[in-house]
Amino acid sequence: MDTPSLLASTLEVEGRVATLTFQRDDVRNALTGTGLVDDIVGTVSWCNENTDISVLIMTGAGSAFSAGGNVKDMRDRKGSFGGDPVELQDTYRRGIQQMPLALHKAEIPVIAAVNGPAIGAGMDLACMCDLRIGSTKALLGETFINLGIIPGDGGAWFLQRLIGYQRAAELTLTGRTVRAEEALELGILLEVVEPDALMTRARELASAIAAKPPITARFTKRLLKMAQREALPDFLDLCAALQSMCHNTEDHLEAVNAFLDKRPANFVGR
Repeated sequence: MDTPSLLASTLEVEGRVATLTFQRDDVRNALTGTGLVDDIVGTVSWCNENTDISVLIMTGAGSAFSAGGNVKDMRDRKGSFGGDPVELQDTYRRGIQQMPLALHKAEIPVIAAVNGPAIGAGMDLACMCDLRIGSTKALLGETFINLGIIPGDGGAWFLQRLIGYQRAAELTLTGRTVRAEEALELGILLEVVEPDALMTRARELASAIAAKPPITARFTKRLLKMAQREALPDFLDLCAALQSMCHNTEDHLEAVNAFLDKRPANFVGR
């Protein structure tokens, strides 16, 4: 399957791992006015459809992961921030809000390699991913209130599910930024590494996931998401259905035989 056409990013594929790198360091990888939202949505859709991909890594080129919205455009009321209230709410719905919807429906695990500041919608983007590895240069902030706006990309939904209501409320209502070590303590980041080790560690984690049976990995991601919103009886029905399919895959039999033979497994995605 051909890789998607991208406006502001590059996409590299190595084995079963895809890496999307934001290439708008001139505006600190701002999500508005750059085409980055379209790139993210298109890449996630491509990964969903491409069963040869098991993991997606997202990171930023240059000094920042993402500065979120373009503040100069806010001041000038242009681009994503122009129009009357009806037009503007529609711009949000059809624009940046497509990003959380896409990531919420991602069928593969998504890892954010947070190389630098992730501010506003940039922090929310990281929180929309399944796992976050941070550089020691990472700086994260739910800073919307400082500009007199709310997290219009749905960040309040994601952050409190990640770190709990009280901590999310404090960060969102104060608009303060946190450095990598505090973000690690809060549970926003899974790990913190030196800048030159960031992508190596992100790829190690991605490769560990990509080495698992591809069908089972996608089913597991689906279960983790469904567990957040399904009642237990309905969730158990889904577990039974997906498990019955897993038991009938070639990869399940290969995994069992490899375990009993004490050898590495060779999975084929069937």
